[in-house]
Order: sequence, then C-alpha cells, then structure tokens
Amino acid sequence: MGDLFATVKPAAPLAERLRPRHIDDVIGQAHLLGPAKPLRVAFTSKKPHSMIFWGPPGVGKTTLARLMADAFNAEFIALSAVLAGVKDIREAVAQAELTLQQSGRHTILFVDEVHRFNKSQQDAFLPFVEQGLVTFIGATTENPSFEVNGALLSRATVYVLQPLSESELRELFARAQRLAPGGVAVDEQALAALIGYADGDGRRLLNLVEQLHTAAEATGAVRIDLSFVEGTVTRSLRMFDKGGENFFDQISALHKAVRGSDPDAALYWFCRMLDGGCDPLYVGRRMIRMASEDIGLADPRALQLALDAVAAFERLGPPEGELALAECCVYLAATSKSNAVYKAYNAARAFVAEDGSRPVPLHLRNAPTRLMKNLGYGEGYRYAHDEEEGYAASENYLPEGMPRTVFYRPTERGLEAKIGEKLAHLRRLDAAAARKPKSG
Repeated sequence: MGDLFATVKPAAPLAERLRPRHIDDVIGQAHLLGPAKPLRVAFTSKKPHSMIFWGPPGVGKTTLARLMADAFNAEFIALSAVLAGVKDIREAVAQAELTLQQSGRHTILFVDEVHRFNKSQQDAFLPFVEQGLVTFIGATTENPSFEVNGALLSRATVYVLQPLSESELRELFARAQRLAPGGVAVDEQALAALIGYADGDGRRLLNLVEQLHTAAEATGAVRIDLSFVEGTVTRSLRMFDKGGENFFDQISALHKAVRGSDPDAALYWFCRMLDGGCDPLYVGRRMIRMASEDIGLADPRALQLALDAVAAFERLGPPEGELALAECCVYLAATSKSNAVYKAYNAARAFVAEDGSRPVPLHLRNAPTRLMKNLGYGEGYRYAHDEEEGYAASENYLPEGMPRTVFYRPTERGLEAKIGEKLAHLRRLDAAAARKPKSG
C-alpha cells in the first residue's frame, strides 16, 4: 500500500493520524454520542463532570477524553496508571493549580488504565476531584465496580463503550483509504479477514493495515487478497483478558449455554475461549463443576465424562486433547439437567450453619469397646441388609428431636426420575411401618 500511505510519517502511526479532531468524527458509540445521548449532552452543555470510560481496547476512550478537553478549552494532563505513582499525581495536581492561577483554565486529569492504580494512588487525587480543582476522566478495560474504590466511583459517571461493529470498522478502513486515493486495492475477502482479526478494536485494525502497507512496499504488491493477508499479518488473540471482565463474561456464557441445553452455543463459547488463549484445563475444570451443579443425578455419567475429558487432555495435550473437552461440552449441554443435589447441599449447609451441634443418637454410634456397649452405644440399631427390601422402614438417622427436613427433592428428569420413584416408595414403607402397632 505504498501509494495509499505515502504521506504517513514514520513517527506518526496511522491510528494517531486518523484520531478524530471533533466529536462528529468519532466512529461508534452512538448510544453515548447520538442526539440527546449522555456524552453528546456533556459536550454541548460544556459542563465537565468526572467520568469513567469502561470498554475494550481501541474503541475511543482516550480520544473522547482529549476531545472533551478541547471542547471545554481545558488543560489536558494524561497519566498512565501502569507507569505513574503518587508523585506523578501530586505533580499533575500542582500543574492544575498553576494553570488555574495563571490562565483561569480548568484541568482535565485523564488516567489511562485506572484499574491498575491501587487504593492509595486513587485516594491521592480524590480530594482534588471533590474540590473541583480537576475533572477526573478514567479509562479502564476492567469492570470499575471491582477495580475502582467506592469513594471515587461514587463521584464519577460510568460510561460503557462498545466494541466497534463490522460496519464501523469498514468506515474506519475507508477513512484510511481516503488518505491517498488510488492506492493499492484491497479485495472484499481480504477486508473481511482484517475486520475479523480486528475483533471490534479500531486501533488494532489500523495497526494491521500498517502491517499490510509495509509488506506491500517490500513486495511491490498492487492488489491485496486473502492469501496476502493470511501470509502477512500477525493475527492477535481475540478480545480476551485472562482473569478480566471478558474472561468471566465468556465462561458465564458457556455455563449458561450448557445449563440451557444449547450444545451449539456451548460449543461456540468453548471455542471462543480457546481462541482467546484460555487454558483448556480451566474450561475442563469448569465443566466438572457444571456436571455437578446443573446435571447432577439426572445423569451421573456426566461427571465421569467430564473427569475423563480432563484426563484425556492432560494425556494428549493440545490440539488433540481439545476434542475430548469439546465432546464433553456437547454432552453436558445435550443431556438431562437437575440442580436438585446442588440445592440440597446448599440447604443442608445453611441448616447446619444455623443449627446447634446436635449429638449423634446412641443407636447410630459405633461400639468397639465393652464400655461403649454398656453405655448403650449401637443399641437398637437395625441392620438394613437384614430387613425386607434391604430397608429399615421408619428408622431415624437424624439427631433426636431434630424435625424431619427434606433437603433433596429429585426432579422428574433423566435418571433422577427413577431416584424420585425409589425414594417415594421408601417413604410409603416408612408411613406403613409407623402405622403398625408396636409389639410388646
């Protein structure tokens, strides 16, 4: 793309050259910048307020902060939370005070990656935000509910920025082409691949285009097709931050797709996580949990299959072992579901946590010594195998005086329906035994 980017200076990346100079030039975020939308109102009212831009990389967080400073005729001070410390914050505040005294201009303090500031660093500029000396604008790719302290969060409006859509990325690419009309042609398949690789990130798209520009100059290419793209650009991992918001969103989507019995959706999210660089064994461990929590005794084979799939992956490794995990993923989604054991466990845990330490009834205690036997340990215990149907009808296995509590309520799905029938039959035997007159 030599002709296309002939005017690009080496020191100025394409993303910087195409950075919008006015709010109307911003691509995307129509839900915030459209007519009467929150950020549009903030720009037109020229009344700055502290805010946090939360969204994935390359969607315009820094650009919006800079445009806001221009719109308000404010001084713009930018800090990176990755590099800055309390000393840098104090220097920025001192500069803001000096600017206000000398020119009467307000200061916008922009903190990129604000989630990387610890509590003491966030507390360092909080008083100056409260005083109105600076208007704070933070940018973060992480959920501010978890990463920004409550005092600062309560003084800032959170705006959620969305990834750029396919049509918005195409518009961004078209702007790059207009820098130098008549440049190297890019066919539709090549463009579609670039947009897919960008994955909603405008800056990534422009970086990929620059990679193509360098390769086109080196090879003398006059037309860019799909094979040229695949052989030239370095494909970045999809939007996926291990341990971050996207990570938990996607594992949540996978879990809910399995619970909702949609094998296609489950397989999609499974592949998305692997494509994003997630450890396959992490997904495997989560599927073991799904087998226990959402399938349970409706299909006890599910837990064994999950364990086997993890073992298969540990033995084979990627990529062969991923197929075993994919098989498990589809099976878990397709099989019968029950959370009855999960609910029973939680109910029993809650009961025990609130109840007193009731003693074990004497007839259920073991009696390995003569003293224990003399004290009545084990006396009256009925050995179930010696009873009719192998069941000691009406026997009590709970502490004395504890009300009969039903924690486990089987569903009518899968094997659990049979379990429910068996338990109902045993309850009928209990009732019949209780009605019999006691002998002696």
